[in-house]
Amino acid sequence: MSGQDKSLMDRLAILTDAAKYDVSCTSSGVDRRGNDRPWGNGRDADKNTGKAKGIGNCVAAGICHSFSGDGRCISLLKILMTNECIYDCKYCLNRRSNDIARAIFTPEEICTLTMEFYRRNYIEGLFLSSGIVNSPDFTMELIARTIYLLRTKYLFNGYIHVKAIPGADEELIRQTGFFADRMSVNLELPTAEGLRRLAPNKHRKNILTPMRQIQNGITQNRNELAIYRHAPRFVAGGQSTQMIIGATPENDFQILSVAESLYQRFELKRVFYSAYVQVNEDKNLPVLPGGPPLLREHRLYQADWLLRFYGFQAGELLDENRPFFNVMLDPKEDWAVRHLEEFPIEINRAPYEKLLRIPGVGVKSARRIVAARRSSSLTFADLKKLGVVLKRALYFITCSGHMMYPTKLEEDYIVRNLTSEKERIRFGSDGMSYRQMSLFDDGMFSREVTSDETMQAVMGQL
Repeated sequence: MSGQDKSLMDRLAILTDAAKYDVSCTSSGVDRRGNDRPWGNGRDADKNTGKAKGIGNCVAAGICHSFSGDGRCISLLKILMTNECIYDCKYCLNRRSNDIARAIFTPEEICTLTMEFYRRNYIEGLFLSSGIVNSPDFTMELIARTIYLLRTKYLFNGYIHVKAIPGADEELIRQTGFFADRMSVNLELPTAEGLRRLAPNKHRKNILTPMRQIQNGITQNRNELAIYRHAPRFVAGGQSTQMIIGATPENDFQILSVAESLYQRFELKRVFYSAYVQVNEDKNLPVLPGGPPLLREHRLYQADWLLRFYGFQAGELLDENRPFFNVMLDPKEDWAVRHLEEFPIEINRAPYEKLLRIPGVGVKSARRIVAARRSSSLTFADLKKLGVVLKRALYFITCSGHMMYPTKLEEDYIVRNLTSEKERIRFGSDGMSYRQMSLFDDGMFSREVTSDETMQAVMGQL
């Protein structure tokens, strides 16, 4: 990659930068070592097995060891095939009407970049997305060709995550699925109305159709593998999607309900939430003086974790009368202080499902509690050793009928102790009561905010 490749490096800078707003980038869920897949044409075949040797492998526990300052994984080569696009989505930097530097890679060029970066130990996999150039079919064919070459010509066994292009031919998506570890179709915006207003060229049906196709392909492949162990695997790492948060007026309850429906109806591995970043000027786009709503995004991720691993439902965490999360408390704490009739929970007798509802108790610590209490009654000292965060849990639990300290089972008291004075000042509350500290009540502020500085601080989190 010397002077003659200068144009290639220029395009690399453009297309890696253009990919940074796509956060649905994961690298877990797949186990594959060396020659686990019968790719290749026999070149450099192993003398004993007859299978083509490859480069790299993949581990189910994840291949991400390096993260950027904002928490994004950087161990994958995250790149666009092109930032040219026939669509004009109002929120997108790469939209047709924007006057920006454009670039496009050939499949061979992406293969070369991937292998060269891999050999230098810069990356361990590829995340490939694209703008829509010419047509969805043309773009999907470029993506399919790229990963076909990586697997069969370059014998790359590392992790590959690609985007399925809505509107592309089903056969192209099916062929791609046999070479990719994970595929994703971006939902873009939580509701069809938001999509109609900000992405008029995209339609909800076109997005959900490939999502359903991938789901059906995974189910069918799972049945085939149960009979034929060495059948090729289809999207072994599952599929994911992404929603932009804050570009349209949907509340947290609507967003979480959409995510819950996607998990139930399409068996997604992950739903990613991307705080809206204002990169374009448009009358239909919101103005966020406080910047992207990162704390709101964080609370949605925490709530999403509760849906997937803790047995919660969207309707338990929020409802139409209280449609936003209290940004000062994590969603489980927020649920607990609003359902004090469920507490305190006796650690030595409560079922596993009840333990998961206690703030400060995670999945691992709940399992450890269930295992440890079979041999003896647990004390608060034991809970600390098992990984329970007692500074949050102590208000909601008893050990052998006793609380850790004399505490009041009262909303105001517990919330005042769970939040710091600095947080209460930051969010415009005098800290006198829980009702005053709640930022959202029936979709409105629970008290009048008179200070301009305080209002700006609050609005920066919405």
